[in-house]
Amino acid sequence: MTHVFLSGSSVRSRQHPFVRRCLELSRGYDPEHGEILLDGVHLVMEALSAGLRGLTVAVRSDAGDQPDITPLLNRLTTAGAVILHASAEAIAAASPVRTSSGIVAVAIFTLTPLGAIFARTPSLLVAAIDVQDPGNVGAIVRSAEAAGASGVVVAGQSADPLGWKAIRGSMGSVFRIPVARATTLDAVLDAARMRGLQIVATTPSGGRELFEMDLTQPTLVMVGGEGGGLPPMLVEAADARMRIPMDPPVESLNVAVAAGVILFEARRQRSAARRL
Repeated sequence: MTHVFLSGSSVRSRQHPFVRRCLELSRGYDPEHGEILLDGVHLVMEALSAGLRGLTVAVRSDAGDQPDITPLLNRLTTAGAVILHASAEAIAAASPVRTSSGIVAVAIFTLTPLGAIFARTPSLLVAAIDVQDPGNVGAIVRSAEAAGASGVVVAGQSADPLGWKAIRGSMGSVFRIPVARATTLDAVLDAARMRGLQIVATTPSGGRELFEMDLTQPTLVMVGGEGGGLPPMLVEAADARMRIPMDPPVESLNVAVAAGVILFEARRQRSAARRL
């Protein structure tokens, strides 16, 4: 249920509709209403800068004079956001983190449709397959934006990229770089093949070393989930298998770290190619 709040009103109780809505969203993104949960000055600022709609912000009553919150409140007011004054108890209940910064918000945001990411041949996409840790999903999105990728596809049993932990892990990058959710793994492969992308499967062993790969051409890089890696059917369906060389006895990297290494190697290759 979507509530309409009056800017300047007070939130004093854990039973307030805003607090209850935050608690609902802390358990998962609401696709029906497109609402997401944000905590902290940085994410609220990122949401504001990205022009997210329906921004309702609760601020702890004693936090309004903090040097990082005061200018944000001025910007929120100018943008027409709803600002609620909340008690410390209400903010603590509404915030999904153990120690809230004193500002919690709800906004409207939706992912990019899968077809839109592939609508024009993308230069570099990363597909997170069965990445179940939301922090890892968010970190992959963050690395993708930093490395100049075209977008991110989340598929399989991966965590929701619009859950609050994934949003926090992305540090707001999810609001800027296109991120899509694929309903099936075949949909990812079919879309990539239709656009002529090189499909690369990352593996812990076998295949070519990362630094031997040509990542200057339009490419979809698939990274697998924690522990299990990519499903065998995706590895078999890929155009190439790729591994990150590392010194023994280390055999694997955290999936978000691995994605970052690959994405920035792609960035390095592409930068070098442009200089030729």
